[in-house]
Amino acid sequence: MKEVFAMEINEYQGKAMRTLNPALKEKDILLNSVMGLCGESGEAIDIVKKWLCQGHTLDKEHLIKELGDVAWYLAEAATALGVPLEEVLQLNLAKLEKRYPNGFTSAESVHRDPKEE
Repeated sequence: MKEVFAMEINEYQGKAMRTLNPALKEKDILLNSVMGLCGESGEAIDIVKKWLCQGHTLDKEHLIKELGDVAWYLAEAATALGVPLEEVLQLNLAKLEKRYPNGFTSAESVHRDPKEE
C-alpha cells in the first residue's frame, strides 16, 4: 500500500528543483519549462487517445506518472519566473472564482468576456 503524506506546494517546488539542470541560464530554464509542459501534456493526451480511440485500457499508472512530469515542469516555470508555485495556483483560483463565482456553468462559459483571461 502506498504511504499517504501531505506536502506543501512550495516544498514540492523546492525538492523538485533540486533536479533542475544547473547549466541552464534563466532564459533557458523558462524555455525548457514551457517546452517540457507541452511535451508532457502531449504524452498524457496520447495515453487518453489510446484509451478513447484505439481500444486500449486506460493506463492510469502511466498517466499519473506523466501528470507528475507536468507538475515538475510547472514548478520549473514558476522557478524561472521567480515566484513560488503556490502563488501561481492562488492566482489561478482567484481567476476561476471571478469567472465562475458559483461554480462552473455552461452559460457562464459561453457568455464570458474573452478579454478577462
